[in-house]
Order: sequence, then structure tokens, then C-alpha cells
Amino acid sequence: MPPTGHDALRSRVQELLEKNLVMIFSKSYCPFCKRVKELFTSLGREYFAVELDQSEDGSGIQEILFEMTGQKTVPNVFVNKTHVGGFDKTQQAQQDGTLQKLLGMEAVTYDFDLIVIGGGSGGLACSKEAASLGKKVMVLDYVVPTPLGTSWGLGGTCVNVGCIPKKLMHQAALLGQSLKDSRKFGWEYDEQVQHNWETMRQNIQDYIGSLNWGYRVALRDKSVRYENAYAEFVEPHKIKATNKKGKESFFTAERFVLATGERPRYLDIPGDKELCITSDDLFSLDYCPGKTLVVGASYVALECAGFLAGIGLDVTVMVRSIFLRGFDQEMAEKAGAYMETHGVKFIKKFVPTLVEQLEAGTPGRIRVVAKSTETDAVIEGEYNTVLVAVGRDSCTKNIGLEKIGVKLNQRNGKIPVNDEEQTNVPYVYAIGDILEGKLELTPVAIQAGRLLARRLYGDSNLKCDYINVPTTVFTPMEYGCCGYPEEKAIEVFGEDTLEVYHTLFWPLEWTVPSRDNNQCFAKIICNRLDNDRVIGFHILGPNAGEITQGFAAAMKCGLTKEKLDETIGIHPTCAEVFTTMEVTKSSGGDITQKGC
Repeated sequence: MPPTGHDALRSRVQELLEKNLVMIFSKSYCPFCKRVKELFTSLGREYFAVELDQSEDGSGIQEILFEMTGQKTVPNVFVNKTHVGGFDKTQQAQQDGTLQKLLGMEAVTYDFDLIVIGGGSGGLACSKEAASLGKKVMVLDYVVPTPLGTSWGLGGTCVNVGCIPKKLMHQAALLGQSLKDSRKFGWEYDEQVQHNWETMRQNIQDYIGSLNWGYRVALRDKSVRYENAYAEFVEPHKIKATNKKGKESFFTAERFVLATGERPRYLDIPGDKELCITSDDLFSLDYCPGKTLVVGASYVALECAGFLAGIGLDVTVMVRSIFLRGFDQEMAEKAGAYMETHGVKFIKKFVPTLVEQLEAGTPGRIRVVAKSTETDAVIEGEYNTVLVAVGRDSCTKNIGLEKIGVKLNQRNGKIPVNDEEQTNVPYVYAIGDILEGKLELTPVAIQAGRLLARRLYGDSNLKCDYINVPTTVFTPMEYGCCGYPEEKAIEVFGEDTLEVYHTLFWPLEWTVPSRDNNQCFAKIICNRLDNDRVIGFHILGPNAGEITQGFAAAMKCGLTKEKLDETIGIHPTCAEVFTTMEVTKSSGGDITQKGC
């Protein structure tokens, strides 16, 4: 008697298990099926897959599998005729060695439990946390010098050529304004006040040097091996490390964390790399840059232009399109307008086409030719220094990721990851600025790195929260924000769902010097359908970062407009305006302030 349809399907499934060492029952559209296939590819093992959604007997086979395993979902993985399970269980089997035994693979001994590629804030946080949890960890960090030869020590962009020197130079500019204000508060001085670039630069670099040393000591104290070498994957679980002298060493690890960060993008025009500098060069520049053209409208561009103008330099910013792309545009325009009334010149809707040297020197003289983005107009100007700040590219395209199958966005080098920072190759993770669609902020990388180490080697399941992350742009008038820009909030929730409260304000400290009345601005965006919950917080004013930090904690707790109204403000402060907001945008009411 021939077998029934049910028995025939069961026999077919059994035959597949007998013939194939790795058998995957899958569905073509399932992302977890795709990832489990990539896991076996990364182990160098072939698999046979049946796509149930493309098979006439797919639903019947799935019923047979449920009878055999009690599992209704896909992927449904068998290795050496043994049921392993779905993606999570297969991954766990790989991590505890069970999968390798089923595959007949010899037990693998790695040099390290974890190798972190990149010694920036995120990489250091992850490596130290993993070491604290008893793992054998290595950190590799190598700074490829800029076209002008600038390089730096351990700690990454933030410490060496980003947040730290930027904020300190911003402070230098604020002190200049404070000197001017001080006369109105009774301070009398006769000597000529001027700024010394070399004194500022040297003291900032000395401080950064102390941080570099501190990071090395911290790694040593945690028993993390540090190598100042360039890392490149050569095969699964194996990297080549090349030091400054060209000596090559090879290391293996069970897992890897990519934390390579980003570097500034150039203009791709004649003379840019030979004659221009970037933020990678500016903070250690051993001469005052003089008359400066800043190309770009990113936060890096506006921050650098702001503090250079603040210490008394002639500064022009060339803007291709909009200020602070990705930020709230009302706030961005106000930040730019404030700069324009405080010594920064703007050339809008132009892009450079040629940079050429007129005279060598420190600084020398440089001619810049630019064309309009809207017409046939061409302009040119002469500067001592040209600073390019038009964006950043991920340092991921020359580290051998293609050799182990890690996928990345070929346009910008960004790496897609799941909500646990895992790439498509199961033993490779990524954190920080190189992540696709995530915020490029130092504290985010640190948080993600620590939590990743705890999930991998501790008992934690906590994931990094990329929502409601506060940040501040340190332009001359600081801009702090948390949550949604107004444009994005309208796109996500709909304009009719939102209520926007806003106000201008005048810091008390600025009243006696009688400057910049009604230039500071505060705005909150509330979701009317969610109890007027605050989903966007924005402030333009002094100490914006310090103000934003506290309100960000409140937003994590579900801050509403009602709770803001019930909060008693501290008087007289800038932050108290958020406890007294009454005027909505929709009302069209007057938001100018007459006093403190």
C-alpha cells in the first residue's frame, strides 16, 4: 500500500535530514532565516535550505516539523540529523560549542575572548567592561595620519579632535565675551586684551595628553591588552595587526566589536587635501589660522566657525544648503542668524570648485573659487586657512570586512545591526558612529559598549535606548535638544496631533551689558493624544547643555506639559522658562519678553 500524503511528506523530511549535514527549513522573506544561513557561512559550512513559502508542500512540511519538534516557527535547523531549533537557539549552540561538535569541528581555541577594533570612547568602554567580567580582551587602535600628517593618541575622536578640545575652545570664546561684559559690571582694566593661540593650543593639548595616558593606564589596570596597530580581517575570527613600523602580527578571537568611528570627508576638488585642513588638524594647529573660510554647515562647521570668530578671527562660512541637517530647522536658523550678527560672515548656496596656494606660510595665503548651487555665478576669495567640515565617513571599508561577509552601506560605510548591535555575521558586533541610522554621539557609544559587554558576558538583557538622546551644539549661542525636531514630529505624528509651545527669553546676565535681548529661544513639542507628553525639547541660549541634560531625564520618565506647569522654576535662571510657557504656535501670540 503506497504511503499517504502525510506519510510521504514525513519520509521526504527524513530523507532531507539524512542527506544534508546542515538542513534549514526556511522562508525566503524571513530575516532570522537569512541570519542563520549567514551564521553557517561564517563557520565555513555548507547548508541545504528548503524555502517553505516557495514550496507547494510548504505548509504540510511545516506541520510535519511541528509534530517532530514542537516548533511552529522558522528557521527550523537540523545539524547531523539533530534538531537545533530557531535562530536564537542555533546562535546559542554556536556560542557554547554545541554546534561545532554537531558539525564535527574540532574545538577551537582563540587567543582572546574579545577583540575590540577602535580605541575611542565606545571601544574603550566595551573592552574595560568585558575585562571586568573576567574575559580576555584586546584593543587595537591606530590613527591614520591626515593628509597634513596630523595624528593623535588613544581615546578616539571625542578626546583628541572632537568634543573635548571643541568645548575648551568654545570656552575660550565665551571668556572673551565675558571680558567685554565685565566692564558693565564694574571691572576696570587698562592693559590691552588680546588672544594668544599658542597658549590656548598648548594648554589644551597638554590636557588631552593627560587623558591619553589615563586611558592607557586604565586598560593596563583592567588587564586589557592594547596594541597601537591597524587591524584588518584576514579570515573568520582572525585579524592582522600592522604597527607603525610595518610589523605584522595575527590574532584570533571568539568575538569582535567594531568601534572604528569616522573621519572627515574632503571636497574632492583640486587642492583640497593638499591645502585645506579639517577638524582633525585644527585643534593641534601650531599657528593661528588667521582669516578662515569654513566650508560646510554641519555642527562641526558652525562650532568651529563660532569659536574662531569668538577669539577674534575673520571667519566666513560657505553653506551649500541648510544649517545643521537633521536638527530642528527653526532652531538651526536661529543659531545661524545669531552667529551672523556676531562676527561670522556667510556665503550661502555656494560650493568650492578650486583651492590653490598663493603663498606658502603658517598661515599662508589661499585662493578659493566657488560656484553657485542655483545659478551660473562664480565667486572667489582669499583666505589664510580653509577648514573643510562637510560631513564624515565611517572607517570600515579598508579593514577586511568583505573577507568575513560583514555587510555595510557601500555609500557611506555604515554598518546595519540588529537591536543588540550585532551585524549579519553573528560573532561580529558594532557600536558608535559607524552604525546605520543611529546617533553619532560619544555618550551613546559608551552606553552601547558597556551594555553590549554586559549582555555578552554578564547576566544582563538591557539594550541601548536610542530614543530621547539629549545633545548640544556648542555654537556661540548653544543649542540643546532632546527628542523629535519639529519637522520629524509632524512627519511621525501628524501636525494636528501636536501642540508646540515656544518663547523668546533674555538671560538676566545679559541685561546689564544690554545685549542680545529676545535672541534666546525655547520650544517644546507635545503630543496631544498622549496626555500632552513632551516629545521634543529645544533650547537656544547659554548653558544649553547643562539645561538639556536634566530635562532629558524627565523626558525618559514621561514628562508632560502638565508636570512642567506644576514644576516650580528656579528664579532667575534660563531653564525656568520651561515651567512658565503659555503661548502656542497655533495661537500666533506674542512671545517676546520685556524683562526677567
